Amino acid sequence: MTGLTRRSFGAMMLASTAAACAPRVEPTEILDLPARADFLPGYGPIPDSGYNLPGIPTRYTQGVNRRMTGIYNGEQGPNMLDVDPFAKFLYHIREDGTTTRYPVGVGRQGRSIRGKATIRLKRKWPGWTPTQNMLRTEPEVYGPFRAGLPGGLRSPLGSRALYLYRGGRDTFYRIHGTNDLESIGNSGSAGCIRMFNQDIIHLYDQIEIPMQVHIRSREESLRVDPENYERGIELPPKIIDPDQLLGPEAEALDRPPVFDDA
Repeated sequence: MTGLTRRSFGAMMLASTAAACAPRVEPTEILDLPARADFLPGYGPIPDSGYNLPGIPTRYTQGVNRRMTGIYNGEQGPNMLDVDPFAKFLYHIREDGTTTRYPVGVGRQGRSIRGKATIRLKRKWPGWTPTQNMLRTEPEVYGPFRAGLPGGLRSPLGSRALYLYRGGRDTFYRIHGTNDLESIGNSGSAGCIRMFNQDIIHLYDQIEIPMQVHIRSREESLRVDPENYERGIELPPKIIDPDQLLGPEAEALDRPPVFDDA
């Protein structure tokens, strides 16, 4: 594999391929998704742990907003994750210097952590409960969900979650999947690092814990990847009708359509 410049990295696509997190979900993406939508390879519907996970329509995977592979050109060492909250990318750095780069959604300005953390726990289809700080600062968003949500298609943590620790203590920040497709490539959550469900499943299967995570500062992002610095927009909080996640409508989220490839 040849070396890639920052610009050429974006052209090499994988063609073969929180607790501190807000309940931004898009039920219509699950319920109304066409059975024969156009998906990039690696982003189509997949069965997983008894769930039929919807595919990612191509309008959300345009340009660099998709999984790619290449030569890592950042400043961190091998066998770790490097997250750029300003360029909205997560890099899985392998021993041989190659990397898989995933698009991510991150916390609104000032809410994402920086520096080093360690993944000490990972879970499939995790449940979610808002933190006390979330309930205190945005009760209109999180109040109806204070009792939490079970794991499944309705959970804001999506299909997988990686739990970040510092000094043996839970930071309450997560790297996780999401149903809020428009958040990927943008800022809008309460501080977590979101990925397409297909991407977090791909990453989850590649890593072993414990694994170190580095989250870039503004200065590092501008130095390492100026071309994508401050990619995306900042999204406002999205207030979800509790009935969509807690009432009768929520049951439909756990019974998505079965996709027919015939």
